[in-house]
Amino acid sequence: PIRSLKREMRNLSEECNLEPVTVSMAYVYFEKLVLQGKLNKQNRKLCAGACVLLAAKISSDLRKHEVKHLIDKLEERFRFNRRDLIGFEFTVLVALELALYLPENQALPHYRRLTQQS
Repeated sequence: PIRSLKREMRNLSEECNLEPVTVSMAYVYFEKLVLQGKLNKQNRKLCAGACVLLAAKISSDLRKHEVKHLIDKLEERFRFNRRDLIGFEFTVLVALELALYLPENQALPHYRRLTQQS
């Protein structure tokens, strides 16, 4: 399920015209949560959604309506409530210890893979 969630994250990000570097960051956040044992059946889609949202906010200059569009898409694709997503965003932020700016070597392998696939 983790691989399919990552595929969903990528597809959704492409639909919203997010850069591969943004997707790479979302993947790293997501994997950190997996490694911390934070993922379960109930929250895994919220985790994936929150990771995409945080990566999009930090890595690009999304305008307000684009953030709203992204949240709409996340809500539709992962079938969760936006209020839950917004609340969960903070939970993920805390789990990541607010470390959203990643060293290049963490995101680079994902970035290479993503840019070779497209």
